[in-house]
Amino acid sequence: MTKEPVSLAHALASFSEQWSPRIVTGVNDYDVRVAKVEGEHVWHVHDHTDEFFLVLDGELHIGLREAAGERTVVLSKGSVFTVPRGTEHKPYAPVPTAILMLEPTGTLTVGDRHDDVPDHVDATTGHALS
Repeated sequence: MTKEPVSLAHALASFSEQWSPRIVTGVNDYDVRVAKVEGEHVWHVHDHTDEFFLVLDGELHIGLREAAGERTVVLSKGSVFTVPRGTEHKPYAPVPTAILMLEPTGTLTVGDRHDDVPDHVDATTGHALS
């Protein structure tokens, strides 16, 4: 956890990798992560935790596989959405997008169960800011 303010703009400017979140601070047992995203992530499920998304810039689509069928939510800049635990989902960004996520420390970006992870997706629990 940081003891000084963190500029999200500076944090995002400190790396270029897509789908590779950086931990900007912590809240209790949660990481606050930022990421640059574009293109598709991977279908995955977090069995034991919800996943919170805030779009800082751009647009994020999240495909959801729910009991009633598949649907997609679209988040524009300033929008938030929480994927409930146990819900299979797949983020997709049609344009370069910056997001903030709130997840329990140690949560893997590709969840507990997932499709094959493509090379452009970083399967990580988050990276420290440099």
